[in-house]
Amino acid sequence: MVRSHRPGEGRPRRNPAGFYWHPCRFSASVASPRLTPAPIDRPKPAMRIALYQPDIPQNTGTILRLCACLGIDAHIIAPAGFPTSDRAFRRAGMDYLDTVALVRHASWRTFEAWRQKSGHRLLLFTTAASLSYLDYAYRADDVLLFGRESAGVPDEVHAAADARLVIPMRPGLRSLNVAVAAAMAAGEALRQTGGIL
Repeated sequence: MVRSHRPGEGRPRRNPAGFYWHPCRFSASVASPRLTPAPIDRPKPAMRIALYQPDIPQNTGTILRLCACLGIDAHIIAPAGFPTSDRAFRRAGMDYLDTVALVRHASWRTFEAWRQKSGHRLLLFTTAASLSYLDYAYRADDVLLFGRESAGVPDEVHAAADARLVIPMRPGLRSLNVAVAAAMAAGEALRQTGGIL
């Protein structure tokens, strides 16, 4: 004998996914609530990346994007080999410029005066160093300095650095791309200091 079903009661059915559903208990017109995770308040890392007179705009743009994504302040020490105004950066398609804290210094002397006043250590990344960047103990407020792609930094800057660090490479190769070097250095520094977002 076949049991009859009352109107609206419906017969339980099995959907292709293998779950039972009942038309009286579930309605397609009722949207399930969307769960929005609560925002996590993370402290902003105090780490900074400084570029000494950069001369390749594409590398600078990549490093600014790195700073925006990791929450690192970016410092550009003039003169650069290309325009570094907000307008010039936006014309180059840097739509993330509003998300990076960018500080421009008119010269090495003005940058060094700012650094001395603020008390930050200066860590120079250079192929002329002997200490590996992996063997150095970073602080959360360090300034990671990278020189010109074409010529590095002068002796005056070398002398001012609190530490000179190298990213080890295979023998016979000149150097890493500066944006790649900045990413590697920032990753290690933030890992040690707990600044990874």
